[in-house]
Parts: sequence; C-alpha cells; structure tokens
Amino acid sequence: MQQPPQGHLRSPWRSFFLSTSLVFLVSISILFIGLAASGQKAIEVELDTRARTLFNSIALARQWNAENGGVYVEKKPGLQPSYAKTPDIIAGNGKRYTSKNHAIMTREISDIAERGGMFQFRITSLKPLNPRNAPDAFEAESLRSFELGLREATGKDKKGGSTWYRYMAPLYVEQSCLECHGDQGYRIGDVRGGISVSFNIDRSEREIARGRWIILGLYLLTVLALLAILWRLMVSLHGRLSAAEAGVREMAITDELTGLRNRRYVVDLLTEELSRARRHGRPLSCVIFDVDHFKRVNDTYGHATGDEVLRAISAAAQDECRESDALSRYGGDEFLIVLPETAPDGARVVCERIRQSIARVGIEHEGGRIAVTASFGAVTITPPLGRGIPDAEALLKWADDVLYRAKDAGRNCVSTAA
Repeated sequence: MQQPPQGHLRSPWRSFFLSTSLVFLVSISILFIGLAASGQKAIEVELDTRARTLFNSIALARQWNAENGGVYVEKKPGLQPSYAKTPDIIAGNGKRYTSKNHAIMTREISDIAERGGMFQFRITSLKPLNPRNAPDAFEAESLRSFELGLREATGKDKKGGSTWYRYMAPLYVEQSCLECHGDQGYRIGDVRGGISVSFNIDRSEREIARGRWIILGLYLLTVLALLAILWRLMVSLHGRLSAAEAGVREMAITDELTGLRNRRYVVDLLTEELSRARRHGRPLSCVIFDVDHFKRVNDTYGHATGDEVLRAISAAAQDECRESDALSRYGGDEFLIVLPETAPDGARVVCERIRQSIARVGIEHEGGRIAVTASFGAVTITPPLGRGIPDAEALLKWADDVLYRAKDAGRNCVSTAA
C-alpha cells in the first residue's frame, strides 16, 4: 500500500534546543560568575580588614608615643637618632638616653616585622624630612588622592616574583606634629603623609586561582550535566510529539470504518501520480468500484451489517492489491484504486482479481449468508496524449462514467477505457 506523501519540513527542534541551551548557559554563567566574584570579594574584604587592622595598630602606637612626648631608650652605637630638638638626656647612672619619636618608632618596628617576614609598613610623605621616607609610585599616587579627599587606597605589587598587597591611609597634622614639621608650612588638619602597609599575599593569590579552577570545573560539569539532561528530555519529548503528530496525520488520511486511506489522501496522491506520469511518459490507471445493490443490503440487514460488509470487502480488495497500488474508500460504498505505471491490460487483471475475491466474501447473518458483488470502472492514460485529461478530478469523472457502463452491462463485471 502506498505511504502518505511526506513534505520536507524544517524541524524546529534544533533551534529550540540551541535557544534553550543558550538560556541555560547564560543563566548558569551569571550564577557562577557571581559565585566567583563573591568569593574573590570575600578574600579582598579579608585583605582589606587585615591591612586596616595593621594600620590602626601602628597608628595607635604612634598616637601613644606622640601624646607622651616620645620614648627614651639607651643610646647605643648605631642607634638611629631622633629628630627632636633636644633628643638626648643623661641619667644619674651616667648612661645616655635618646628620644624615639613616633616616626622613628614606626620605622624600627617595621624593620623588625620585615625581618620576621610578616609585613612591612612605613611612614611616607610628599615632603619627607628623611629621604628614606620618600614615597614610591603607589604611595605618591595615594598621597595625592588623600589631598583630594580619599580616605584610603589599596593595590597590588609584584616584588621578587611575589605578590604584595598594598594599603595606605592618610595621617593628618596634629598639634604634636608641628614640633618637627612646623617649618614645612603645615597646618593642623592638613594631610601630612600616610602610613603604607604591605604584606605578602602569594598564598591568597594561590587560593584565589585554585578557587577559580574549582569554580570553572564545577561550571563545566554543571553545564554538561544540564545539557545532557536537557538533550534527553528534548529527545523524549520529540519522540512523543512525533508519535502523536504521526498519529494525527494518520487519522487525517485514514477512513475510520475500513482502515483504508480516505478520499482526501487518494485525490492528492492521484494528482502527484498524474504529474509523474506526464513527466516520465508512463501509463497511469485509475479504478473506481462499488458494491452492487448495497442500499438493499443496508435496508434488509441494517447499517451495522452494511458496515461489516464494507470492512470485509476492503480487506479482500487490499489483499489483492500490489505493493505499488493505493486503495482507498472514495465515499459510501465506492472505492478508488490508483495504479501507477499500469497499462489497460494490467488494470483489468487487478480489477478481475479483486472482483473475484469480493464475490467469494460471505458475511454470516442470522438470516443466512450474505453474498455481495462489485462493479469496476478502470481507465488508463498514456502520456503525452492522456486523452485530454487536465487534472485528477477529470480522470475521476472519466472513471466514474466507465463504472456506470459496467453497471449498465449487468454489474459484477469490469469495464475499461484508455
């Protein structure tokens, strides 16, 4: 039996999968970028907190030193002198003591911390009294930003293959500062300089890099897993929808009573076969047959029995059709057969075989056995002449006329024309 013609339709599933995957990809990317940014922000906050704590610790120590006029220590060889105007005193035991102001104290504590590999901090200014306190590039830029109102500055530097975190906050001129810096034109409240804090963050950088790789790995695994799940769901959905669509298409072209193709299908098929026959110059036969005195069967035995007769005739006719033939219920008790590339003699053979098979059909009924016969009208066109047949409807009209010739000839016979 001929299969229904399949139109070439572009499947929307590929674009649907790609667009849905893109939505998933964008959403997951935003999520993981947010996670990565959140993790890095947490580390940066921890670094800021650590640097700020160091700054506040040294600032408090400096404040204590300044409020107490400095700290006196025994003056030993190589000891860094203070910049106070009267730095040294001699105790009753004859030992000399020198004053350590907040600046010197800060630098010496920084030297001890640096030797211990913990951190570094230093006081610096755009106008330092000690050339050792001259600012580097980060510190100079930070000091200029403090004069514009910025409260703190952070950054990262590379030193000797290591990464150092930089933090700096301003120092403001107080009354105690004027003793040493009054000659520089400072006024109380001016930004005199700042404390720069540095510490090694190689470990933090490694953790950040490790976290990025972990997030990237989780991201890729999540994307692959979701795409696999999405693909599986879409394949399953596609299969179900395709099966449902095939079922709907089958229903649209199938006669519910007999299970044969319906009129709509066979007329479309006949149109295609007619065009193909003309294109290739091959014969095409068309057969219309109906049940003899079918109205009498319905009136005598009822419509349920009539339906059973139609189903039995359909099965008998289908058994006798060739693989290339298309049998359909044309309407009521009429049936239509399209026979591609079939000459008149071949059409008559098919019709006779079907007629004899129908004549052998017997439907058992409580009143006895019901025997039926059928009459056939078969026509054949052979391009390019085609007997002037312009379309499928004209060919069907011709076959119907030939069928009535078979009825006029006494029924239960085959009438042909070419």
